[in-house]
Amino acid sequence: MSDPVLVLSGISKRFGALLANDDISLQLHRGEVLALLGENGAGKSTLVSILFGHYTADSGTIEVFGKPLSSGDPRAALNAGIGMVHQHFTLADNLSVLDNVMMGSELLWQPFTRRRLARAKLMQVAQRFGLGVDPIAKVGNLSVGERQRVEILKALYRGARILILDEPTAVLTPQESEALFEVLAQMVAQGLSIIFISHKLGEVLRVSHRIAVLRAGKLVAQADAKQCSQAQLAQWMVGHAISTPQRRPAPAVGEPVCVLHQVSSGSGRDRLEQVSLTLHSGEIVAIAGVSGNGQVALAELLCGTRHASSGQVEFMGQSPPAHPAQWVALGVARIPEDRHNVGVIADLPVWENAVSERLHSPVFSRFGWVRRRVARAYAQRVMAAFDVRGGGALTPARSLSGGNMQKLILGRALTHPESNAVAKANISPQLIVAHQPTWGLDIGAVAYVQEQLIAARDAGAAVLLISDDLDEVLTLGDRVAVMHGGSLSPALAALEWTRESIGLAMAGGNAVHAVFSKSGVATSVGAT
Repeated sequence: MSDPVLVLSGISKRFGALLANDDISLQLHRGEVLALLGENGAGKSTLVSILFGHYTADSGTIEVFGKPLSSGDPRAALNAGIGMVHQHFTLADNLSVLDNVMMGSELLWQPFTRRRLARAKLMQVAQRFGLGVDPIAKVGNLSVGERQRVEILKALYRGARILILDEPTAVLTPQESEALFEVLAQMVAQGLSIIFISHKLGEVLRVSHRIAVLRAGKLVAQADAKQCSQAQLAQWMVGHAISTPQRRPAPAVGEPVCVLHQVSSGSGRDRLEQVSLTLHSGEIVAIAGVSGNGQVALAELLCGTRHASSGQVEFMGQSPPAHPAQWVALGVARIPEDRHNVGVIADLPVWENAVSERLHSPVFSRFGWVRRRVARAYAQRVMAAFDVRGGGALTPARSLSGGNMQKLILGRALTHPESNAVAKANISPQLIVAHQPTWGLDIGAVAYVQEQLIAARDAGAAVLLISDDLDEVLTLGDRVAVMHGGSLSPALAALEWTRESIGLAMAGGNAVHAVFSKSGVATSVGAT
């Protein structure tokens, strides 16, 4: 093996009582893909932030291409040849590809811009690594996969020889993921080195040469990818064996709970275009699609935070107005996409977040006064039932890890305040709107959340699952539909879809999508 291009020696970082990184030493070699795995809160983000200069390590050193790297200086990291592609792209939609790539690469006091030279350099880099782009295209008109190419090109344009990819396939279609893997293969063949961060263990085993696993801030394992299995990686990550949910059919599908008739809402990318859908009790309907194609509008519509501009929405035989409290009172439970900014109020304690959506219920308030003892007891019950760790009911919600925050939201959604654990009486929600319920969670938390959704379905709830993760869609969905451009395909049995046909529908390349059954017979399922 060649000499290392990156050497981390004894990196430690503490935030108060939390030891985020504990004496971590790692090496990355030329033309190598090193996968970095770990649970939420394991220390991955902290380590990468130290490497890219966003944090300063309390102890330890970093060498890049044999030279020491200055700490706490992103510009020094860029100059040393380190580039990073974040999961959430940092692009200006109203600017061209070339403008986005050039942004920040020229001196402020430079009297004129060198666009011709910049364009020639961009096209040279794009051709070298097989990253075809139109330099004059507006970024706002690009697909998600094309935007990711622009992010990668930004790093390569600045001379990156070490590339950090954070959850690079989280929002890609299967076809776009395959294209990315081909690009990565070209990069490493030409000597670039890559740190690949992902929760998708199958992709990790396919793409990486070596794998490093963090747990509770410590480096607990390093191994050749060829010698690992998904089960072994999962056990290293969480410290014990993980059993992931397996596909199992719904025990009994009941009556319709919610029906959408030709519903339209909003404008632009976040819109609905004549969407029709029926959700039955005792089943999970999974919605696949690239983010930004109307999923937010659909979730908000069924939570009472958005109204339909046309069409009809029926819930339990009623047509409730766009008023969230009424939808909650009727039995709708929501798991929002953005747990940090929408799911919880970070500065409020856990117990207040636990009762926030039902605060005006007689269970928790009387004559305008909050029944604090009852509310805190309910929060304790939710925390115990859903294993919410990281402090007690009085702890601010911001102190919880992402996984525990999601468990709190899940528990709040699935635990009715009038349910009585002692009497074994449990009141299930009529409809659960779960929007990206496992986004950004580690494998242990993912398995837990998925099992809870299956249990809710088996208890008679109708579940609408909106997810970017095709494995999750195909494992949990009894029926599956695909969103693209605000339109929704018919919801067909999950076994009638393949990954390829879903990917085609997600990309919106054809007006009519073909769903291939196991027999190989194509069936038309409608236009987008």
